[in-house]
Amino acid sequence: MFLNYIKEFFVKKTLNKNLNNFKNEVFTSNIQTIGLLIDESGFGHSKELVNELILQGIAPQNIKVVAYRSKFKEKETYLIPTFGSKHIKWSGEITEVFLNEFITVEFDLLISYYDIENAILMMITNQSKARFKVGFASVDKRLNRWMIDTALQNYKLFAFELFKYLKSIK
Repeated sequence: MFLNYIKEFFVKKTLNKNLNNFKNEVFTSNIQTIGLLIDESGFGHSKELVNELILQGIAPQNIKVVAYRSKFKEKETYLIPTFGSKHIKWSGEITEVFLNEFITVEFDLLISYYDIENAILMMITNQSKARFKVGFASVDKRLNRWMIDTALQNYKLFAFELFKYLKSIK
């Protein structure tokens, strides 16, 4: 437990260094691919959130989801690719293959679906090659280009607000 706090401290330190290297993402009005980074530690509606994105016209095969759990269990089988703090080294290096692949994909839009600042999730959002990043207003403003101020459990409102803004920009 204590080692996890130290690990998080070092990951935060690495993240803060990298947050200063801010890159301006360009919004493309035609959103085809979406990366969805979800903190499932306190949110249990991942499938419903994906369904909301599909209802907004995004093809299911163009949505890639990864989930974080603070209490990751090796022996448990998860429906979506899931990782925990065990998959991140102290230096911030990612050891899980699917997570490295997720970071390198150039999504048109990355949705960082977590409302509590978690160094591991913030580091993944920061390292992502996505063209445009959206998240919650309660998380560090340097990570995302758009911040939506809703409650984590209100995924329908989040999706509605997101696509309302995306359509108004077109």
